[in-house]
Amino acid sequence: MSENHLQYSPAQLRALFRNESLVLPTAGLCPDYVQANLAILPGAYAEDFAEFIRKNPKPCPLLEVITGDVPISKTIAPGSDITRDFPLYRVYRHGEPQEDIPDVSHLWTPDMAAFIIGCSLTFEASLVRGGIPLKHYEQNKRVPMYNTDIPCVPSALFYGNYVVSMRPVKRELVPLAVSITEKMDYAHGAPVQLGNPEEIGIFDIEHPDYGDPLEIADDEIPVFWACGVTAQAAAQQTKPEIMISHSPGYMLITDIRISDLSK
Repeated sequence: MSENHLQYSPAQLRALFRNESLVLPTAGLCPDYVQANLAILPGAYAEDFAEFIRKNPKPCPLLEVITGDVPISKTIAPGSDITRDFPLYRVYRHGEPQEDIPDVSHLWTPDMAAFIIGCSLTFEASLVRGGIPLKHYEQNKRVPMYNTDIPCVPSALFYGNYVVSMRPVKRELVPLAVSITEKMDYAHGAPVQLGNPEEIGIFDIEHPDYGDPLEIADDEIPVFWACGVTAQAAAQQTKPEIMISHSPGYMLITDIRISDLSK
């Protein structure tokens, strides 16, 4: 990551993503601002998907729903085009990933609904400021994410299990990591598991389902937080004719300051 990118505002970075002059994971960018996941579905699925998200606020903290002829945010990033302002998107057809592309505006139709969901990258700056080093920052990697056997509460059409993100944390700093994140329910809140991946159905921690692997040192334990990729995983189970998400690790950088939500 260029040092220059760390100086950009959310709007400046979204403009670079929009004109496709910059494509990179967003961990560490605009650390004072909320980042967000994406799930876009045809209108026929929207009401039931909204119900699924309402029933599962831990992995799917809803920030905004966007509908209409033009997919423009009104609250979290006013004026932002949700189909162009993420750095990279993933397109699914009938539940299967087809391509990762930097612009999906040609796929948007007026009947679609875009669900913007909170992301754990939001709390990472608070961890770093609290003295908790993040290995994926140091190694310039995406945070690893895993499918689990933690069940979501199903709606009529959507079902599945949690996806979680993992960060190795030094044992003595784990209570601090919990205390920092438990207040940030808009970014998944406190961890869902500490140090025992098998307890939540993860049996090969060296091979994440999404993101990049990270080594866990002897003085560290893996700490798992709920992840917004849960929403996309649930949509895959239902196999809609099309579903569009962000590519894991390539998030929307919003205009919402973390400090405003922490008051």
